[in-house]
Amino acid sequence: MASIKDVAAEAGVSVATVSRVLNEHPSVSAEARARVRAAVEALGYRPNAVARSLRTDQTRTLGLVISDVLNPYFTELARSVEEEARALGYSVIIGNADERPDLQDHHVRTLLDRRIDGLLVSPTDGGSPLMLQAARAGTPMVFVDRWIKGVDVPVVRADGQQAVRDLVAHLCGLGHRRLAIIAGPAATTTGSERVRAFRDALAAYGLALPDAYTGQGDFQAESGRRVTEGFLDLPEPPEVIFAADNLMALGALDAIRARGLRVPDDIALAAFDDIPWFVHTDPPITAIAQPTGALGRAAVRALVDRVEGRGPESVTLPARLVVRRSCGESASPASPASPGLPGSPTSPGLPGSPAEPSAAVTVVPGVREPAAGAGAVPEDESFATNRSMP
Repeated sequence: MASIKDVAAEAGVSVATVSRVLNEHPSVSAEARARVRAAVEALGYRPNAVARSLRTDQTRTLGLVISDVLNPYFTELARSVEEEARALGYSVIIGNADERPDLQDHHVRTLLDRRIDGLLVSPTDGGSPLMLQAARAGTPMVFVDRWIKGVDVPVVRADGQQAVRDLVAHLCGLGHRRLAIIAGPAATTTGSERVRAFRDALAAYGLALPDAYTGQGDFQAESGRRVTEGFLDLPEPPEVIFAADNLMALGALDAIRARGLRVPDDIALAAFDDIPWFVHTDPPITAIAQPTGALGRAAVRALVDRVEGRGPESVTLPARLVVRRSCGESASPASPASPGLPGSPTSPGLPGSPAEPSAAVTVVPGVREPAAGAGAVPEDESFATNRSMP
């Protein structure tokens, strides 16, 4: 393997000149710069990244700690992060927290010890002293999807509140009144936020969310199965189960089928976090899609801005309701925003009916594939970026 001395000899310049060319120093003449670059190409020389980091105090490496690598949402998020980082000249080291705060902090500590330039984290809970300490120490950091209140770093996330309102409007338009939720961990911002959005949306239609219809999950499939079994054992089971993430939805589907019941004939099912194979289940599952790829790319750009001394803002992107057939929709459902639909949210007779829902609703008849990526619509074209603090 060629050394920097070999390059200097090949180019007929000093080692210092080679070093200046590799570090883009402006003091080298164009002629010498060209000879050095030709020598680097001819010898196949690759700079020592570790040695360079000691000189420049940069490793061109970012750390990413995700909540659960088995969750397709976070897998897609990690992929988009890696692709965007590579395009900007950075490498990514990924740690999987497996929804465990102790494992999350282990990965954060390890990444900081490796002298990464910046850190992306989707926190597993809201009370990590290590995260607060790292932020106060000036570590370039960005939260993605979830965040920790009181830690002053940019947040890149999707706002699902309007999509949840659209979902409830859609369910009420189909005639459903007993709606239940499998909630995520209350210690996470996404867990508490989705329950609050669901309860508020129900209240707008004069519907309550009884304690019996609120099940505590942990964003894992087994918790979705367990909570659903509890719902089905009630004297009056819910008509609809809304799972606050995709894995819990799959667990709910397992529990429903284990009882010999069918979706949506016996009970309806909807999910937060659309995934590609929701179109292949029988029936295809109505879900709220987040612009996952766009979130990952925006998070990397925000972090690189911090690393390179620019002041990024938080980024909020809208989620979107994707209507399929798991809630009793017809094979060619009409949008819940359509006026005049019998029993629709805009029809008379529903107490406290709000204005018609947002147009951010994708109607997917039958089992048509999502148009792009993990969501139901092309992310860059259909999700407008709204830069604001959460």
